Amino acid sequence: MKGMALRPRYVIHLEKEDFKFSAAHFTLFPDREAERFHGHNYRVRLELAGETLDELGLLVDLEKVKRSVRTLCARLDTRTLLPTLAPSVTLDVGAEVDVHFEGRRYRFPAEDVVLLPIVNVSIERLAELLWQEISVGLSGSQVEELTVSVEETAGQRSSYQARLAQPRSD
Repeated sequence: MKGMALRPRYVIHLEKEDFKFSAAHFTLFPDREAERFHGHNYRVRLELAGETLDELGLLVDLEKVKRSVRTLCARLDTRTLLPTLAPSVTLDVGAEVDVHFEGRRYRFPAEDVVLLPIVNVSIERLAELLWQEISVGLSGSQVEELTVSVEETAGQRSSYQARLAQPRSD
């Protein structure tokens, strides 16, 4: 993009040691295939960006953001993550969660499961889901763009990046 000047902006990178969770899942693939259930030690990273700072010279209240990420990680930690929007997966939820997929059947205690409103428990969808949840807490800050990355193994991660909806000034 020759001739276009880069707009100045402030960027904060958060990669805290405790932005992590361990969870079991399986990823769905085309042709009605899926991985076996397995687990990962996931790591979460954030990038917050905006062009202006508040009256105290801050882009955002970092302590509030860090608390939010830690809360989300704690909710997912040591759980089995299941997609509720996958058309090929049937979930029967009660005191236990029965999972049916292409002749496979799994049963988990309900308290060990987190049902996620996504079509697949992939790192792409986890990054988007975490972005949606974290972005709610950024309302009123100077943050204009948020990137959330989820790493499932060293060297393998996905990021979801989008602009935040800015309140209209009428």
